[in-house]
Amino acid sequence: MAGPTTAERGERQKLESGPPRPPRLRRLPRPRTFIILLCAAVLTGAGSVWVLYGSPWLHVERVSVSGTRVLTESQVREAADVSLGSPLISVGIDEIEARLRQKLPRIDSVEVVRSWPHGIGLNVTERTPVLIVENSGNGGKYVEVDAKGVRFATVSYAPEGVPVLELAVSRSSALRRFPEPRLVREAVRVAGDLPPAVARDTGTVKVRSYDSISLELSGGRTVMWGSGEKGPAKARTLTALLKASPGARHFDVSVPTAPASSGS
Repeated sequence: MAGPTTAERGERQKLESGPPRPPRLRRLPRPRTFIILLCAAVLTGAGSVWVLYGSPWLHVERVSVSGTRVLTESQVREAADVSLGSPLISVGIDEIEARLRQKLPRIDSVEVVRSWPHGIGLNVTERTPVLIVENSGNGGKYVEVDAKGVRFATVSYAPEGVPVLELAVSRSSALRRFPEPRLVREAVRVAGDLPPAVARDTGTVKVRSYDSISLELSGGRTVMWGSGEKGPAKARTLTALLKASPGARHFDVSVPTAPASSGS
């Protein structure tokens, strides 16, 4: 006797398997489970807040200072005015930076960092004077000027290796065209372009006009620099000229492509 055909077997399988099963629905969390999870999240958040603000574990206990050269660490700490014992997380970084710049103009930049778990770090960068201006109206003291033209400190003695700015400008139409602040910026520009060895050897930067700036070096030597333009080229030319003519007393690099030296 012949067995069932292929079509018959297929029909039998359909009957045996029955109708397709409906898709299983994803079981939603029970309300009690949701409440437990919510309570756990609230307690975790509250605990974190207490650890950061209320516990004695993360409070400020020390303020460290680095990067000072002229300023003292105690001066920086006093100006920063960080409250010891306050929560470390609540310390205002921006406020500390603003206080330091306001109270200590010698500071050019400052980085305030939280040093967990108990410290605040103050990393300061002080301004470097490239010129000093004699302040005859203040007991012969000197005002330090940095490479940005910022007058940031008054000192009793001229710092070693920093040239004195001398303004020898006649009261004429030239001064109206280039007012004194502009001429001071040009002198600062010149001082910033000087090679380190020349800067240490320069006693005075004299400004007669915008395009007549000269240097007075040790040993009675003078350099006609001209304006503040093409400073790097003039610096390279002056360095070569000083080596080529060690006995000369007068140098002219106002036109760096046509330098000159004279005297002995």
